[in-house]
Amino acid sequence: QLQLVESGGGLVQTGDSLRLSCAASGRTDSRYATGWFRQAPGQEREFVAGISWSGENTAYADFAKGRFTISRDIGLNTAYLQMNTLQPEETARYYCAAAQGWGAWMVVTKTAQFDYWGQGTQVTVYS
Repeated sequence: QLQLVESGGGLVQTGDSLRLSCAASGRTDSRYATGWFRQAPGQEREFVAGISWSGENTAYADFAKGRFTISRDIGLNTAYLQMNTLQPEETARYYCAAAQGWGAWMVVTKTAQFDYWGQGTQVTVYS
């Protein structure tokens, strides 16, 4: 099993940046794709970005393209989400997730495809 712990959220102003981290522990020797999702109150959880196990392939939601960057450090068992030019409507709880059993170069984007989830980290953007 994998345990995921997010960090790096906080209260920021419109236009600011944040870098979220997702530290994995447990069966980190297993191969897994990583994804970032977010969920605002009263809304469904939505995909933000994903990265393959190899780190070579990434995918982004349309709203994230050009502003967010997903990356990972296999040696540290940690994934990151760099978020720039944040807007108030992006206030949400941000979650990382891990999906096992996929090819090393595959990016996973669907909520139901992920096996493990962290508890999330709150991001609040004020104007």
